[in-house]
Amino acid sequence: MSENNIKAPKKLKILFTIVERVKVDFYLQSLEGFGVNCQTVTYARGTAPSDALKFMGFTDNSKAVILSVVPEDKIKEILIAYEDRYFKIKNGKGMAFTIPLDSVIGLQVYQLLSGINFKEEM
Repeated sequence: MSENNIKAPKKLKILFTIVERVKVDFYLQSLEGFGVNCQTVTYARGTAPSDALKFMGFTDNSKAVILSVVPEDKIKEILIAYEDRYFKIKNGKGMAFTIPLDSVIGLQVYQLLSGINFKEEM
């Protein structure tokens, strides 16, 4: 099979996970448990007024935004795990959402992002 005939067997999505900064390592380890090998973290601050934060139960607006490239077939499993394990814990506030990654140029880049090694699967 030539490389020109290879089509991406799995669609990819970018998973955004927004959590309190102190919990970022916990979420990174969890994502690694699902085989997610491409992640980056950026730190942010919420912009809500302090009155609104207090009303919603937030005491700190320091956030971590984790961007992860995830095969589409793992998204549901990850989001269920977030809901079941993490968002139900005390002060386990956060949010997660995905956007599609429509195109990736280069076989090696796709292999890195998806965790798929075509030579092993053939």
